Amino acid sequence: MAASNLDYEEHLNCTDVDQRMKRYYLPVCYSVIFVVGLVGNITAISIYLTKLRPWKSSSIIMVNLALTDLLYVLSLPFLVYYYSNGESWTLGDFMCRFVRFGFHFNLYGSILFLTCLAVFRYVVVIQPLRAAQVQQKVWGIVACTAVWIITAAEVTPMLTMISLDKRNNKTYCLDFASAIPVHLRWYGRLLTAIGFLLPLVVVFMCYIGIVKQLAKGLSTSSPFRKRARCVTVLILVVFVVCFLPYHILRVLRIETRTMSCTVERIVHAVYIISRPLAGVNTFFNLALYTLSGDKFRRAFISTFYPEYWLTKARSVLHLAINSKAGPDMPADH
Repeated sequence: MAASNLDYEEHLNCTDVDQRMKRYYLPVCYSVIFVVGLVGNITAISIYLTKLRPWKSSSIIMVNLALTDLLYVLSLPFLVYYYSNGESWTLGDFMCRFVRFGFHFNLYGSILFLTCLAVFRYVVVIQPLRAAQVQQKVWGIVACTAVWIITAAEVTPMLTMISLDKRNNKTYCLDFASAIPVHLRWYGRLLTAIGFLLPLVVVFMCYIGIVKQLAKGLSTSSPFRKRARCVTVLILVVFVVCFLPYHILRVLRIETRTMSCTVERIVHAVYIISRPLAGVNTFFNLALYTLSGDKFRRAFISTFYPEYWLTKARSVLHLAINSKAGPDMPADH
């Protein structure tokens, strides 16, 4: 009887902050990420397809990164409806698995694509003579093929763990950290170690190598190599700001699911904060496209900056007038 009274008292004192955050915080965040990510990634893919031919290896990686982000943001409207509707899933088991799988596929695909970019920049700075070879399209194709295969191998086991959960006359579509069975917690740890920590170490080592190389002298501080350092710094920021909190809190979420109600829900609430934060990497990726090269920046400006088109039109008009007026000019003028 005493134990049941304690359980009842704990239930009364248990916070529902995680439920409130899922109802109000997640729909707002996911809506913003959807709008910005949809417009930004469609724009980036269009520019690469129409204005930046022929592609280099980095261009191929960028397009695949943008495609991965686009597939992710296209799944967000389903989550916005789900959470704003009080976590009532009405789209069936397949769509539940597909949406949850899509988030993690984007997450680990983005991590590996960003790691490839950091490695390619590192090679360009450390061994400039190999820069032309690394920029060949074949290396971009090989890297992207490997990323898709590795990402699928990392994430596919989730499909057996994510499923619908029917309770209290309501159907829930649980995220991975809430759905993974207790006896399979090792998979979550392994995924964090291989899918995130290992690429983080690789990116950090690339950054250290680039900084050391650029510190050796002025001969290695060309604008191209400085840009390589900026790109690597931005990638490192994405890892630390977007991916690191999510992975730490996901592990905590999995480990505290069997603890007291109050602890479990507080940890769950903090974990909820990190989920959209992981999706914000799409914002950083949009900045990465512009930072990675002047050609993308010029193509973007030529597409969306009216003054550019006005100046170009004036230049063409002025040239046409001069060429037409030239033959009619007096000989002694």
